[in-house]
Amino acid sequence: MTTALRLRAEMLLEHDRRVRPSPQASSDQLPSSSGVRGSTLYSWLTEGMSGAVSEAQAMRVGAVYASVGLIGRAIGALPFHIYERVADGRNRIDDDLWWMFNESPHAAWTAASAWLYVAQSILLEGDGYWQIQRASKYSPRIIGFEPHHPKAVRVNRVDGRNRYIIHAALGDGRIERRELDQDDVLHFPGIGFNGLRSLTPIQAALGSTADLALAADTHAAAFFRGGARPDHAIVVPKELKINPEQRALIRETWGEQRKHYNETGIPPVLVGGMELKAITLNAQDAQLLETRKQSVEDIARIMGVPPHMIGKTDAATSWGTGIEQMSIGFIRYTLTGHLDAIRQEINRKCWPTRRRFGEHNVDALLQGDSKTRGEYLAKALGGPGSQGWMTVNQVRRLHNMPPLDETWADTVQRAGAKATAPSPDTKTEETQDA
Repeated sequence: MTTALRLRAEMLLEHDRRVRPSPQASSDQLPSSSGVRGSTLYSWLTEGMSGAVSEAQAMRVGAVYASVGLIGRAIGALPFHIYERVADGRNRIDDDLWWMFNESPHAAWTAASAWLYVAQSILLEGDGYWQIQRASKYSPRIIGFEPHHPKAVRVNRVDGRNRYIIHAALGDGRIERRELDQDDVLHFPGIGFNGLRSLTPIQAALGSTADLALAADTHAAAFFRGGARPDHAIVVPKELKINPEQRALIRETWGEQRKHYNETGIPPVLVGGMELKAITLNAQDAQLLETRKQSVEDIARIMGVPPHMIGKTDAATSWGTGIEQMSIGFIRYTLTGHLDAIRQEINRKCWPTRRRFGEHNVDALLQGDSKTRGEYLAKALGGPGSQGWMTVNQVRRLHNMPPLDETWADTVQRAGAKATAPSPDTKTEETQDA
């Protein structure tokens, strides 16, 4: 950082200490170029001196990067099915929006990358935004969705409705200002949503932890390079009376010999009874390593991610049966919360008639190994000692197999009921393929 920039940073810090922003002024409603606390510009100018962490800085922390990637990729991997309500339940249907939610919502985005971007926006900035693209200004037909960064979006309340001002980057260096009604924006909220914006996790919960993790990582890098402490010392016999100049000469000579050793492999030589003693890890260094471990656990707790899923496996768990139950808990209590918020926003904006709705299918993440899955499906089909609750065609549909054109394939088998499976002379799909 140049002298001018550092002076500017010090001025910002001093101004922040003396002048507190008005309660009505929110940093998420001000452009990042204003340099307010929590903005990207503020964090860059102060280089972490203020404790304000930007999105880019937070993503430099390994645990944050891993947590965001885990949640975002999990959402992107789940199929989004569309259904229509019928008298006895629902039917899965083919809808034009299926391709957008599962393959590509926009010419520049795949569905997986768009869902990952939504997760990153919610987890770090508090809200995710997709602009609904329609066939024309007056057409209800949806032809795509365009993701936008939360800092490029401002939300105002006008006549009881939300109005979104989006500064969209066009890719050629130009910025286009768009003003949209709430019906033309998918607004995926996070924790603390007040009707306009959610809490910013970087400022509300993640900031101090990420800032500490960054500081620990920076110090650890110097520590392991040898800059934080030497890994050895030269012990001089008591009978050798050396003055400060001789001490400096010994240190300089040893440094040159060690450098020569690193380059050539020729070992250095100590004379005069001098010995080389290794310096063990002191309490401060051990505390540094412990702080880095604790930062991973704190970030995992804030993100709702089991530590083992972001690489921390040095501690045993006493929850349920262990890691498997923690993974299931992640799906049920963390992932499902995000999916519910996404599902409800999509359904109320994309299908206002309420007859159609969509949702992510989490069955693929919840199913166990093939043996457990096979036992479950055998019971579902009415196997020995079980009342069936699924038909053969329903099971086939779960595995992306075509239905059988047989009456018995659409019948639920009940214990004690007369079997309706095909007789040996009935031609089934398997016998026809043989």
